Amino acid sequence: MIKVLIFLVWPSTLMSAVRNILVTSALPYANAPLHLGHILEYTQTDIWTRFQKLRGNNCYYVCADDAHGTAIMLKADEQKISPEEHIKKMQASHEADFSDFLINVDHYHSTHTDENKTLVNLIYKRLVDRGYITQRAVVQSYDSKKKIFLADRYIKGQCPRCKALDQYGDNCESCGATYQATELINPISVLSGTTPINKESLHYFFKLSEFTDYLKSWTSDRHLQTEVSNKLREWLNDGLKDWDISRDAPYFGFKIPDTLDKYFYVWLDAPIGYMASFKALCKKHDINFDAFWSPESTAELYHFIGKDIVNFHALFWPAILKSTGFRTPTEIAVHGFVTINGFKMSKSRGTFINARSYLEHLNPEYLRYYYASKLSRSIDDVDLNLDDFVQKVNSDLVGKVVNIASRCAKFITHGNAGVLSAKIHNAKLLEKVSGVSDKIASLYENRDFSGAVRLIMAQADSINEYIAESEPWKLNKDPRNKQEVQEICSLGINLFRILMIYLKPILPKTAKASEIFLNDELNWSGITEPLKNHHIETFSPMLKRIDKKSINSMLASNSVDSNETSTTEIKAVVNLKAVEEVNIEEFQKMDLRIAKIIKAETVQGSDKLLKLTLNIGTEKRQVFSGIKSAYRPEQLEGRLTLMIANIAPRKMRFGTSHGMVLAASSETGIYLLEPDIGASPGQRVT
Repeated sequence: MIKVLIFLVWPSTLMSAVRNILVTSALPYANAPLHLGHILEYTQTDIWTRFQKLRGNNCYYVCADDAHGTAIMLKADEQKISPEEHIKKMQASHEADFSDFLINVDHYHSTHTDENKTLVNLIYKRLVDRGYITQRAVVQSYDSKKKIFLADRYIKGQCPRCKALDQYGDNCESCGATYQATELINPISVLSGTTPINKESLHYFFKLSEFTDYLKSWTSDRHLQTEVSNKLREWLNDGLKDWDISRDAPYFGFKIPDTLDKYFYVWLDAPIGYMASFKALCKKHDINFDAFWSPESTAELYHFIGKDIVNFHALFWPAILKSTGFRTPTEIAVHGFVTINGFKMSKSRGTFINARSYLEHLNPEYLRYYYASKLSRSIDDVDLNLDDFVQKVNSDLVGKVVNIASRCAKFITHGNAGVLSAKIHNAKLLEKVSGVSDKIASLYENRDFSGAVRLIMAQADSINEYIAESEPWKLNKDPRNKQEVQEICSLGINLFRILMIYLKPILPKTAKASEIFLNDELNWSGITEPLKNHHIETFSPMLKRIDKKSINSMLASNSVDSNETSTTEIKAVVNLKAVEEVNIEEFQKMDLRIAKIIKAETVQGSDKLLKLTLNIGTEKRQVFSGIKSAYRPEQLEGRLTLMIANIAPRKMRFGTSHGMVLAASSETGIYLLEPDIGASPGQRVT
């Protein structure tokens, strides 16, 4: 409770002082175009940054392409170009998408730059000098054909626990087990289709374990949302391991000084890329870099990230900064993933939407507004329900906000040569709409954009009710009512102006069009200063309703033929002949049952598991299943599925699993198996 109160008073306590703020988003990986999941984060960051600038603060937003790693090297090799050519091409694509989605980055950089290399080497030298780097030999999977050490995602095989096929080298999506890649049964390199061998190599480690106590304190000190802090506490209580910061050649990245074939792991130099991008901005605009990054800095530093990379930003990164003499973040703002119509983005389901494809069919401000209406301080996933998207944009932006200006402007333009009245017709309403500015500012400040949108739309409803009750179109029929009509519509224009000030961080392009129409610059300070005896321009339509045909066209352009094979996707070669055969008698030992999912719950501390309560006719069972990435709990309750009922109970860290539900998996997602219509819980599958 104390924490919440401190956040809520934050804006007012700092109103009198100009704040110096540096903001970053997670760096998009330079391996593929952006999709709508990426755009959520950059929109959230941009809205918050624009709000800070609107309030008069010195706020800088920097970002960059994450340009290193094995995947970059392999992608470039596939295209028969150099990694440098590949990352240059991808950066141009990303910057174009940023610009067209109205993401106003003060400087967009790359991690493959001199600024980043200098900072990485400086930080590494300090780590070495201060005794935080150690070396030891590690055994890794090695592709003898490609002559490359394999990261976990480049190895597939059978799960050593449940024997599920086609599982990656670090965890099983079927049973949720975690393991070493060397434990996989019949492992296959997805790069060559050959069986990897185990090979020893010397690696460099950052002594992260020495910062356990510091991180326990840091992660509990208002730098994170409560739910994120609680999650990290579980990891910290389990004990931190030293962090491997090196990779073996061949690798695209920065070579570790004084080595022949060792490179910095991409996740070491990626967050340092925040500093490098800001360093480049400082050079261009004569900004004091140390004033933002020294331990004594009074500036604020915010990182906006997705919940899948919390460990890098909230554990590794603060420890690196603390150990090398730099300041740590003021706050790390964590958000959830994007789902489309309730499902995770999937090409086969037609719910994978590229950023550029969206831009070819729809106005970027529509998505900015919809995302804002869904974003809060929570790390819950944001669902882009396309029917709701159409309804909300058409109703709120076109039907409520812009409609106010459209209904009132013509009476001012034709009735008084475009000059607003000097008198306020309804001072109480003006005071009501302008009086919520501090509350809206607090909601923006605390990243509760959905709360801000709800409050703004409540004001729009009040304004539209006022205009509807005043009926200026009826009054205008009698010349004796001219002055009253002008006062009503002048107030309507002023109230529209306040709404657009509130919405300016979300709708920058429409705000710019409003400034031209109003002949006025929209500033937060103008909320309490209505326009009187002020000339406005002729109103022009600012937004148009979404036609569902545009939605259908966008989806069609993203659909993938099920028979189409993309050469850009890494495919695993599964050697089915290497899988041990079973005879019919052994298969018949399995008790396959129809099960009804009575309850589905998230599992605290697990990114992959859901806890399912199943009705199998004669009893209820608790089963843990690694399907969290594909389904939200509420999507599963009441559904039928298939389960192996006589598999031995398995004790897990989160409880005991009494059975296994069946699911299919591919590179496009996980799909729970369901029986045909007419099946009921408890029926045996034969």
